[in-house]
Amino acid sequence: MGLGDTLRQQLAANALKRQLDRATDAAATPGVSEAQAAASAQTRSARSRFEVMPQYQQVRLMRELGETLRVESPFFRVHDGIAGATTQIGGRDYVNFANYSYLGFAGDPVIASRAKAAIDRYGTSASASRIVAGERPVHRELERALAAFYETDDCVAFVSGHATNVTVIGSLFGPGDLIVHDALAHNSIVQGAQLSGAKRLSFAHNDWQALDDLLTRVRREYRNVLIAIEGLYSMDGDLPDLERFCEVKERHGAFLLVDEAHSLGVLGATGRGIREHCGVASERVDLWMGTMSKTLAGCGGFIAGCQPLADMLRNLAPGFLYSVGLAPALAEASLAALEALIAQPERVARLRERGHQFLAEARAAGLNVGTSAGYAVVPVIAGSSVKAAQWANALFEEGINVQPIFYPAVEEKAARLRFFICSTHEAEQISRTVAAVARLAAG
Repeated sequence: MGLGDTLRQQLAANALKRQLDRATDAAATPGVSEAQAAASAQTRSARSRFEVMPQYQQVRLMRELGETLRVESPFFRVHDGIAGATTQIGGRDYVNFANYSYLGFAGDPVIASRAKAAIDRYGTSASASRIVAGERPVHRELERALAAFYETDDCVAFVSGHATNVTVIGSLFGPGDLIVHDALAHNSIVQGAQLSGAKRLSFAHNDWQALDDLLTRVRREYRNVLIAIEGLYSMDGDLPDLERFCEVKERHGAFLLVDEAHSLGVLGATGRGIREHCGVASERVDLWMGTMSKTLAGCGGFIAGCQPLADMLRNLAPGFLYSVGLAPALAEASLAALEALIAQPERVARLRERGHQFLAEARAAGLNVGTSAGYAVVPVIAGSSVKAAQWANALFEEGINVQPIFYPAVEEKAARLRFFICSTHEAEQISRTVAAVARLAAG
């Protein structure tokens, strides 16, 4: 489907909308016939169907684009077994670069046995919000362990990583405040900022000087200011200069949130994240956010910080107050994974070796890896959504599972394959994969 076809479809959709608007206006006009009224009623009914909504039109156009170009969708493939360096799809084994089990804990037998024991003790669900009747010992054990890990007063665990940013940002800040975030910040940060009602501005990716300039101009106009950045960016695999961002935050009297979803267990000699990598004291960051679905082999999110922050979130954040408590088995799994991370820093070192290997071999092969630093996330820029999909499907035929990233998640010219590297990947698997991508890129 070319641009002209897409434009014609959009014009047709606009024409339909105008037709529906006219029909609705006619239905409200006195003196219309019974047949006209019936037709108007039918039109009103059509307007309440989901298939006429713009969001569905977008999904439909994406499907038609794939059919026209004869590119099979690489999404929603059903995996069997444990997510890791390999996976099984349709009875066939694949090298897997589409999972977040960075240190291999998701399939660890010790962690699994502790989760099973938690099911025997607590059941499969907390069955209530924690403030009402869902509190279990393992919740506080996990939170205390995370607070100690981050060297903070306390920590609050939530049932969803995405919802953690949404509810925390949305409940702490509001009209009269300002939220400034990296231009490539995760959707959850943007959604939380929008929910809050605060003014939202973005700054150029990883550009602390642009942030400094922005706050110099506008800081005085707002009561509270939140700066939101990430420890490791999941699209590009690069990281900010945390020391500089802390200096900007301190100079302008702002709060700083660092999303460590992809940097916990990945950055730093012992996996303590970007603060260890950059040599920055924990207390210089106000909100340490992280997820338990990556390195920590579970599901959910958390905020670690000072005691007043934790007290507010535990008693007022809607995503905590009105949501069921984290499933005890998942809390136990993440607690076990955190303890294993602390006890086994060699996994972090092996992950770093594998990530750097992928990056070095990809560059040597002439592949465009963007700004990746080679820590767990390495993109290969294809240059178009169609090419990214074609490459992903071709690799799948060779027994390599990797997901493409299309527009609008990234700019069309930045469409890519996104490789998640695990400590459990073998050096040979990485070399074979890079060689296969290089053949595709060479045409």
